[in-house]
Amino acid sequence: MKIVEIRKLSTGELTTQSTAMREEITELQRRLHTGELHNVRIIRAKRKDLARMLSVLSEAFIKEAK
Repeated sequence: MKIVEIRKLSTGELTTQSTAMREEITELQRRLHTGELHNVRIIRAKRKDLARMLSVLSEAFIKEAK
């Protein structure tokens, strides 16, 4: 997910999507440890997407606090 797409989302949507992304990363890590997943780069990309979401979410909270 690109940063431009993430910035268009509301804080509620960002919160729900970040929760879903964490669950997806956990599932991918489980599949990696059981040997079902062979492409580790998927996990890395999902973690970076989650970091982008959390960064935009924290920026939104800072703007709301002012």
